[in-house]
Amino acid sequence: MTQNRKIAILISGRGSNMLALMDAIESGRLDAQVAVVISNRPENQGIELAKSRGYTSVIMPSQGISRQQHEQLLIAELKWHNPALICLAGYMRLLSPEFVQTFPQQILNIHPSLLPAFPGLDVQKQALDYGAKYSGCTVHFVDEGCDSGAIIAQTVVPILDQDTAKTLADRILVEEHKLYAGAIQFILNKNWEIIGRRVLATKN
Repeated sequence: MTQNRKIAILISGRGSNMLALMDAIESGRLDAQVAVVISNRPENQGIELAKSRGYTSVIMPSQGISRQQHEQLLIAELKWHNPALICLAGYMRLLSPEFVQTFPQQILNIHPSLLPAFPGLDVQKQALDYGAKYSGCTVHFVDEGCDSGAIIAQTVVPILDQDTAKTLADRILVEEHKLYAGAIQFILNKNWEIIGRRVLATKN
């Protein structure tokens, strides 16, 4: 049986990490197929870019309905496409425990800090305000908490004396684009296990 290598990408905004994943797939660096791109915000830049590249794209507005109603629609759409992984790429909504439990160890997120440091929003400002010397980005499994799932991969980015939140975010984003594709490839290859909170490569 052919292994399922389909991914679904969930976005809310400009879709820069989405585009990086598409580039990695189209260049052969990531052995996967984009089954669907779903945006919870209509007419955003990311969904238009996905459409322009010919990918199946679904707009599923989250405004005006309850989170439970929206997630039930989202779950049904995802089940229809049957992805191996659901990749959050700037998806600006917290997922409920019910959603996470529907897709156990199938949801990945990329976060612009070295978790567990600086979860949540405004993370570059958090790092600068704290006086941290290093930040970076983290790919992790999504669990029921906020940016608290088991860590798959990380890249360190030094914080420069002259950095602002924007310049730091811009340099971290460059690394995000590299890190996410490699982490997805690692998980799709299935040569891993979770021991405690650690995602470890299995020994052949």
